[in-house]
Amino acid sequence: MAEELLNLQGQTALVTGASGGIGRACAQLLARQGASVIIHYNRNREAAEATLQTLEGTHQIISADLCDPEAVQRLAESAVTLTGRIDILVNNAGMHVDHPITETSYTEWQTAWKQTLETNLIGPANLCWCVVQHMREQGGGRIVNITSRGAFRGEPNGPAYGASKAGLNACGQSLAKALGGEGIFVFNVAPGFVETEMAAVTLAGPRGDFLRGESPLGRVARPEEVARTVLFLASPGSEFLTGCIVDVNGASYLRS
Repeated sequence: MAEELLNLQGQTALVTGASGGIGRACAQLLARQGASVIIHYNRNREAAEATLQTLEGTHQIISADLCDPEAVQRLAESAVTLTGRIDILVNNAGMHVDHPITETSYTEWQTAWKQTLETNLIGPANLCWCVVQHMREQGGGRIVNITSRGAFRGEPNGPAYGASKAGLNACGQSLAKALGGEGIFVFNVAPGFVETEMAAVTLAGPRGDFLRGESPLGRVARPEEVARTVLFLASPGSEFLTGCIVDVNGASYLRS
């Protein structure tokens, strides 16, 4: 579907981790289609402001630590206070830390799992709960979770990352079944490696050619390519895809 047909005028989108990378690209594309965007960030206010400067129209910035359940609740309530509603939630914020089991101490292992699950799974699940309360009152909405191919292929250097993204896929599918009858549609988008600011050093280093070579396209994804998939799912006409997992990995990993 052409982007010009995806009109989001009058809708509000909350995008977590929108200070850069995929989150910024999603905020830009949603705003371009007429949505009022709430830019969430945790610590980097300057980067969130930079995202805001790229958007036309009136948009908002809110800070919250997604690992803090009370902060998550305040984020949802503040978003509704500022805009009156939340039509679209993009659960994009996440983290990855290396913790291979053969090279990590028990303390480091526990810390990696706790931080990763809180950021990548529990925080988004809590935000879903908070936002869904408002979506039910307003008669519907859409949730798009940014997961990862790592949920399927295994992540030996970051097992908590793979587990958290697999959990987020399962959460999204469960919510799709629970909420579809109320007009709330839930989707999962699973990218492979993406050309973001955080990935720039890796892509420029010795593993860069290997990562690009995983795809027959000979490159990794661009943030805007993931954002286009999010835009389609967040727009009218995608309802019967609720519960889906859309792979955006350039055939770098194919699952049955």
